[in-house]
Amino acid sequence: MTEPFIGEIQIFGFNFAPRNWAQCAGQILPIQQNTALFALLGTQYGGNGTTNFALPNFQGNAACNQGQGPGLTPRTTGETFGEPTVTLTQNEMPAHQHGLTVYAQNDPAKRSASPATGNGLASPATFAAFAPGNSPSVMMATGLVGQAGQGQPHPNQQPYLAMNFCIALSGIFPSFG
Repeated sequence: MTEPFIGEIQIFGFNFAPRNWAQCAGQILPIQQNTALFALLGTQYGGNGTTNFALPNFQGNAACNQGQGPGLTPRTTGETFGEPTVTLTQNEMPAHQHGLTVYAQNDPAKRSASPATGNGLASPATFAAFAPGNSPSVMMATGLVGQAGQGQPHPNQQPYLAMNFCIALSGIFPSFG
């Protein structure tokens, strides 16, 4: 392998950092022992900037390029964004309806809780409990179907493959420009 740039991030297929590399796990490093790396990273990933600074943290995060793509908001190096879980509210969902047509069925053998050609949900005598009036093939009464769910968040992450991101602690200092 050629000599890396200081601050270069590589992905390794094994679970440890090679010599002169550190895993990108957000750890805090002392500036005094890592002046060249601090000169490149500063505190964009954390730290107090006087005695320490932080390495990037890829734990539970996916990489994203800096800058701004078409139709996207600008991203700066070190910025984190996104949510691992999301709880949707009614205000976040587009207005929609779940219609259900109820068919009255006189033949008891054709009454079924499962859809099938020619089958119906109820007899005309009990039809009023499901739909206004007793006319067959009408939309279900409003309020018969309500909200569901428990307001719990759901996972909001893309599929991942765990890899070992490491950053070079020593090597060639990259030239600007």
